[in-house]
Order: sequence, then structure tokens, then C-alpha cells
Amino acid sequence: MSATGGDDAIVIGGGHNGLVCACYLAARGWRVRVLERRGVVGGAAVTEEFHPGFRNSTASYTVSLLNPKVIRDLQLAKHGLRVIERPFSNFLPLNERDYIKVGGGLAATQAEVARFSRKDADALPAYYAMLDRVAAVLKDVLLETPPNVGGGIVDMLQAWKVGKRMKQLDMAARRDVMDLFTKSAGDVLDQWFESDPIKACFGFDSVVGNYASPYTPGSAYVLLHHVFGEVNGKQGIWGHAVGGMGAITRAMAAEAADRGVTISLEAPVKRVLVEGGRAVGVELESGEVLRARCVVSNLNPKLLFGKLVAGTDVPEDFSRRIDAYKVGSGTFRMNVALSELPRFLCLPEPGAHLSSGIIMAPTMRYMEQAYFDAKTFGWSREPIVEILIPSTVDDSLAPAGKHVASLFCQHVAPQLPGARSWDDCRDTVADLMIDTVTRYAPNFKASVIARQIHSPLDLERKFGLVGGDIMHGALSLDQLFSARPVLGHGDYRTPVRGLYQCGSGTHPGGGVTGIPGHNAAREILRDGRQ
Repeated sequence: MSATGGDDAIVIGGGHNGLVCACYLAARGWRVRVLERRGVVGGAAVTEEFHPGFRNSTASYTVSLLNPKVIRDLQLAKHGLRVIERPFSNFLPLNERDYIKVGGGLAATQAEVARFSRKDADALPAYYAMLDRVAAVLKDVLLETPPNVGGGIVDMLQAWKVGKRMKQLDMAARRDVMDLFTKSAGDVLDQWFESDPIKACFGFDSVVGNYASPYTPGSAYVLLHHVFGEVNGKQGIWGHAVGGMGAITRAMAAEAADRGVTISLEAPVKRVLVEGGRAVGVELESGEVLRARCVVSNLNPKLLFGKLVAGTDVPEDFSRRIDAYKVGSGTFRMNVALSELPRFLCLPEPGAHLSSGIIMAPTMRYMEQAYFDAKTFGWSREPIVEILIPSTVDDSLAPAGKHVASLFCQHVAPQLPGARSWDDCRDTVADLMIDTVTRYAPNFKASVIARQIHSPLDLERKFGLVGGDIMHGALSLDQLFSARPVLGHGDYRTPVRGLYQCGSGTHPGGGVTGIPGHNAAREILRDGRQ
């Protein structure tokens, strides 16, 4: 076992948050090394060729939550990042005759909704204003370090700052905050609207990366979590990174290199070295030892403390809480190469709707039944499928006249009931997902040239997403803010001195935001001055 190194910080995991954290540390003159297990940087935000001539965002697939401060600070535009806005947010085929489109401005959405309910169309401005009011307050908290329960004066100050923001809200807004943190998305939407199509449009966000019914208490927060975003300064917009999601992490890696960060690929970590209660480096699976002043993990907390940190190095109660940390987003992810665009029965001609999020989930009850099925059988017999066809706006992804599509599918069980393995069922479920789309667009199945399948087990093996969890842990009230991942360690620090976390298993949670990496770097630098 040979020992090398002498870095100020070692970052485990070259996903987007690891790269962001590394960039901020390096900007202060720190010597930083990023260790990536795979042969490509970017974690789950990568673009890969999955069939000759066809490239797509392999796992993460759309842009909105990437924080504007991170974009500016890391000069991502200078490194080539360009994001194209979606013309519509969502297009939902409801049956062979009808559909609903959301986006393109308030008037356009109201006109769509009015076809189903004039009352709901009239309620839209107030609903949007409510979401914006709550989101604006919570967005201020995103870049803050959560206060630790029982902490010192710094944590008391953080708690005061958060409380002050809440105090500035009137009582109606405080009630809205309570509703969105504690109620189900279904209950909230049922209070606002009467027609199924608009509730399905909004309710879909509550099950994205959330293995639950839209009527599960707390699912309203998951809906809110997806409202924080913006594209090119426009709030609530979703977009496509030209070149796929890998364009984001390639730009981050380029900035990291400019700041002197060393990125080591194919460098899987075997364990974190702890001496005298302090993290002093890592041992690679090759046997090489790298030492540093601190170690920063971009991994799921269960992966970090379940495999890389010895149980004797952390308190027993902390280990027990990490064991109980809820993961498993119920996600089944596919990429397909297409010979032609899908022709939906309800809207068969090509148009802007094919550049939006296309969602096969016509009602909230449909989504709820999908969850019940998955819990009972392992996957939903009528699954929730969202399609994005990025090649409609980015011709670099497919040969001329051909297309690529992302299929983001809910709900599937992270672990199948009984003795079944996802290795035995993945193709069966992939067929079901394609057949589900084909019910709405009859030419779809015949147009599939090739497909890339990622079951929850595949996502765990390939990207380290434990249980296939794209959020690095459920976004439930007991796993948010100061309690993410464990109460008392919501400030990016761990029970091991010199060991930090910067991934989506910390505040504010999942999505390609860069915020956990940003916030963790601030706390690491603060400790480094002491």
C-alpha cells in the first residue's frame, strides 16, 4: 500500500455537486483532487452515445434547477453551456381524441384549461401567485446552511435568519407554506381545481423521483421542489442543455481545470481513512492511499457510511439513522433511438408539443394506481411515462432525420417483491414502457431503432444511485433542511471531523442544482480558517 498526496481536499465523486464544491474550494487557493469511479466525469449528468450516431443525456435529462449563482460563479457560459427553453412545459395526451398543454404564457394555459373548466382557468393566476410567493421565500433559504439543532451561536443565527423570513409572510402565506410542506399534492390541487387534466399536469411533479402516491402526505413539497427553477432568467421554465446534460458537467470540469483542480478518472474509493476521529484521506480500490486535510463526499449518505466509513468511526445512533434513511425514487430510465417522431392520436402532426415534456398520466388517480401496482407487483401495469425528444431542438444528438428520446418512467419498486431481480425483469418492463407510449402514439414502437435501459439496479450500479434514487434520498419532511440527511448534521459536516458531504443527500436535495456543492464549500472554507 503506497501513500501519495498532500492535497487540501479530496472530493469523492465527480458528479455536478462534487465539481461545484471543488471549484469553489480551488478559487480560494486550495489544492483539490476529485476522484471519479467511472471513466467519464459528470456522475448522473452525462451525455453518452448509446447507439452508433445517437447520443443522449443518459440519466439526468432536463434543465431548470441549476442555480443562477453557480452558473455565473463557475462561468459555465464561457465554457460553452447553452440552454434552450421549452416552448411548452408539458403536453399530456388524455386519450385518442383530446390533450392538454401547459405553458407558453398564462393566457395560453388558461385557454387550454378553459376547455375543461372555466372555473379552473380563472383560478390559475391565484394558484401561480401562491406558488411564487412560497417559492420566493424558500429560494432565499436554498443557499443558506441549515441550522443544527443544539448547535452553537452560528446555528442560532441561522435559525433566526430562517425564522425572520417566515415572519415576513402574512398569515395566508404561512398557511400555504404549511400546506405545501405537510399535505399531499392531491389534497392541495383538489382544493384549487375541479378538472382532472390540470390536476394531472401539476400533480405529475409530485411523483417525479418520489416513490409515492400523489395523495401521500408530504408529496406537495415535491411539487414545490420542482417550481424553484428558471432558465435564462425566466422563472418556472424548463430547458435543454445543447449537447445534453453532459454539457453542464463538461463546462464545470473545464472551470475546475482552469482553477487547478486535479480530476482522476477510474479511481474508485475503497474506504475513507480515519485517524484519531478525523478523516485524513482515502484508500483507492487499487491500494493507493491519498492523504488530505479533509475529505468531501458527493455520494449518497447510505453509500458513504454503509461502505466507505467504518461503523466504529461514527456514533451508533448516527449509524442507525443512516440505515433508516429512506431511498428509492421508483425510477426506470430509458433512452431510445428513433427512426421518426411519434405521431400522437390526439395531435398527430409535428409541432412544438413534441419539444415539451410529454406525459402519459392522464389523471391523479391513474398516478395513484400506478404506485399501488408497483408496491404490490413490482411495477405499475399502467405506468407513468414522461418523454422528452431533445433532438427536436438539438440536431447534434442524432443523424439527420432521426431522433433520440428520453423515457423517464414511474413507478417501479426499487427492490422487487419476492426473489426476483431487476436483471431478470428489465426487458419485460422496458417493453411495457414502450407499449404504454404506443397506445397514445401508434407508430412509436415500430420507430424504435435501439434502446438503453436503466432499471433501479442499473442506476445504482452505474451511477451509485442507491435504490436507483435520483434524489439521493426521499424529499420527505423528516429528510429536509436541518434533517437532511440526519438531524444534527444538516450543515454538510459529519460526525467524523474533516469529513464533509456535498451531494444531493444534503440540503436542499435532488436535482441538478449545484447548491449542495456551493453550500458545502462555504462551510469547509469556514472551518479551514479556524
